[in-house]
Amino acid sequence: MTNIKSLSFLIVILTLSIFSVHAQSPKRLDAAQIFHKIQKLNFLGSVLYVGAHPDDENTRLISYFSNNEKARIAYLSLTRGDGGQNLIGTELREQLGVIRTQELLAARRLDGGSQIFTRANDFGYSKNPEETLRIWDKDLVLNDVVYAIRKFKPDVIINRFDHRTPGSTHGHHTSSAILSVEAYDIANDETKFSEIYKLASPFQPKRLFFNTSPWFYANQEAFEAADKSNFMQFDIGVYYPLRGLSNTEIAALSRSQHQSQGFGSTGTRGSQLEYLELIKGDYPSDGHNIFDGIDTSWNRLENGDRIKEILSSVERDYDFKDPAASLPKLVEAYKLIQNLTDEHWRIIKIDEIKEIIAAVSGLYLEAVVSEPSATPGDVVSLKLEAINRSENPVKLSSVIVRPNNSSIQVSKDLEDNLSWSTELNLEIPSASPFTSPYWLNEEGSIAMYTVTNKSLIGLPETPPYTLATFNLDFFGTQISFDKPIVYKTNDPVLGELYQPFEITPPVSMTFNEEVVIFTENKPKDIFVSLKAWKDNVSGKISLRDGAEWKAFPDSREFKIAQKGESIQLKFTVQPPKSKAEAYLQPTAIVDGKQYSKGIIQIDYQHIPLQTLLLPSRLKVVKLNIEKKGNNIGYIVGAGDLIPEGLNQIGYNVSEISTADISLEVLSKYEAVILGIRAFNILEDLKYKQEDLFEYVRTGGNLIVQYNTSRSLVTNRISPFELKLSRDRVTDESANVEFLAADHSILNYPNKITKADFDGWVQERGLYFPESWSAEFTPILSMNDPGETAKNGSLLVAKYGKGYYIYTGLSFFREFPAGVSGAYRLFTNMISIGK
Repeated sequence: MTNIKSLSFLIVILTLSIFSVHAQSPKRLDAAQIFHKIQKLNFLGSVLYVGAHPDDENTRLISYFSNNEKARIAYLSLTRGDGGQNLIGTELREQLGVIRTQELLAARRLDGGSQIFTRANDFGYSKNPEETLRIWDKDLVLNDVVYAIRKFKPDVIINRFDHRTPGSTHGHHTSSAILSVEAYDIANDETKFSEIYKLASPFQPKRLFFNTSPWFYANQEAFEAADKSNFMQFDIGVYYPLRGLSNTEIAALSRSQHQSQGFGSTGTRGSQLEYLELIKGDYPSDGHNIFDGIDTSWNRLENGDRIKEILSSVERDYDFKDPAASLPKLVEAYKLIQNLTDEHWRIIKIDEIKEIIAAVSGLYLEAVVSEPSATPGDVVSLKLEAINRSENPVKLSSVIVRPNNSSIQVSKDLEDNLSWSTELNLEIPSASPFTSPYWLNEEGSIAMYTVTNKSLIGLPETPPYTLATFNLDFFGTQISFDKPIVYKTNDPVLGELYQPFEITPPVSMTFNEEVVIFTENKPKDIFVSLKAWKDNVSGKISLRDGAEWKAFPDSREFKIAQKGESIQLKFTVQPPKSKAEAYLQPTAIVDGKQYSKGIIQIDYQHIPLQTLLLPSRLKVVKLNIEKKGNNIGYIVGAGDLIPEGLNQIGYNVSEISTADISLEVLSKYEAVILGIRAFNILEDLKYKQEDLFEYVRTGGNLIVQYNTSRSLVTNRISPFELKLSRDRVTDESANVEFLAADHSILNYPNKITKADFDGWVQERGLYFPESWSAEFTPILSMNDPGETAKNGSLLVAKYGKGYYIYTGLSFFREFPAGVSGAYRLFTNMISIGK
């Protein structure tokens, strides 16, 4: 047998390469990975790990149970992280949720788990579960958790958080544990949620644990003194020779996929303990085996003994030099698995063994189209390829192409390493659905996504609509393999790249901005960008205006010759005389059908290309606002749309790189603004704060937006003492009191009133300072219900001839939402001292 350790380096390289820019590449398993899959095939135990958000999951435990115990393990994240911040771009809300969904999938591909969601929408930080479950539809989310348990059928459930400690952490966190405990008790109750019986039958897990740790105690000493008689502990620092990595190194690679949250992690090595506290069920006799007393072998299934015998021999006799030698027995086991009466395990194990059969055969099946997208009714060229890279006899019987179910009869023996391919025309049915995340197809609420098709609930992404099913014969046994139809291209730098094949409407429309601010009664030209997704698209577009708003002309005709070409059409919008807000929505008529959505594509190297089809609309705001100053310097932090918003109201905003920060450069600007989390992510700022402070001292106006107290590149972010905290006000409608009503920042050039805090979205602000020196003047006071006042949301200090302003108010959310008062207050901040 080949020395297993000699495979380690190859495994590491393969692992790192597959999940970088080649996120869409088909899986290519080497001999060591195939053996790991065979080991998992022979284990019939399942674990469900439950948390609230992307990044809540303990990747160390997920990797441990997947790679060490060989168990099925899934992470149930109640939300997709839509309410968080984005450290890699400006996408927020549903777009951020799509990014974080894909980051979770990338993480699971590395640690070996799978991914499940509920319909809960991450509406932002919540301080207690009572608020969380009041805003969410508790019954719907509980339904989804019960459905996840009934569908996944875990032997063991592990909660990331403690259901007994409301108010000690994010309300979503505690809610995830509360709902998990409740679902554990009713998952097997036939009187509860009977409407989902057709999708998943009742099921009772064996045990429920809380993944405790010193983090949940006051300190390490308190944890060490705690009663651990109900605890299980695991050394999750194990080393895997087949992977060339320790479990904790794999977990770090997995966690590092959460790039939008800045969670890059360095791998660790050596012994490391994890603890589980039993919450429900019986304590295992073997305190180191959560499956103790549960049959995790094939013997748990009727007629599984023969399967066990065959697959045990496959594992025992596996030849790393010739994995294909296992094929005959694998096919024999496949036939027996097909006849299992337990539908749940039959489906799971058929999928697993089919992947292994394809891998040991060196089987490569691919369906590639000539274009990355098509519209309903289009015809595209499709190339099919199949190759058997083993000496075993494999015959390609036929290929069925979906969704139109066209069948190609092949009847071709696939000889060792001789490729078969053919090309054909694929017609896209006229009734085909457009590509988009299924949970965004219908309008939801701030609390819940709407999913009409109940069978989709819980899935991480929309199942592929276009498929090629290759029907092959192995030793007289027919086995089918589904392959999503993809688009493939060659990049001169990155090489072979894959992306999903998309179904799009013939035309999409977007506005150049999300919000247009009118500060005068004069009309403005609004541009609608139309993009053709097929050749020769023509039609008429109109702009539905809001009450008191008028758009001219009533409609415009358009014609676009080439697919991929975009044009811009101008409408003139006349605002009302008084303060007002409205949404403008375009409607295009093409071949008698109406279209009103825009296509957004999210393209980052660490995740596959994502295509979203969302309603196109433009918020227009008539704003009574005055401003002073003109030239603004902006130092971009984690990414926000503040510069675009300031441009809207007439400022000239220039971006300043950290390398260019100097007194000479800064002095050109009447105000300099730091983007969100700048002191968290811009390493060079620790060398530049003296330049920033000198700019203020000599008469400049420096505005610093929120940073987190953790991972500051320097503790000196202010010329005076200023200590950040995790204080926040999550109620976007929380009452705001003026602590310094006569201060110029509330009076000049705009008179700020409480009405300016109407209509804020998601929150008032976050990560407020908790203490500051006497040089600072606190301007505002606010608090969530039942809490003490928080006075650190907006602090102003005179320093030399200039002003230093620190604010935790969430302008980065309010500007894209077109919140009038946020613009007026920010303008006063810029105008201070003018």
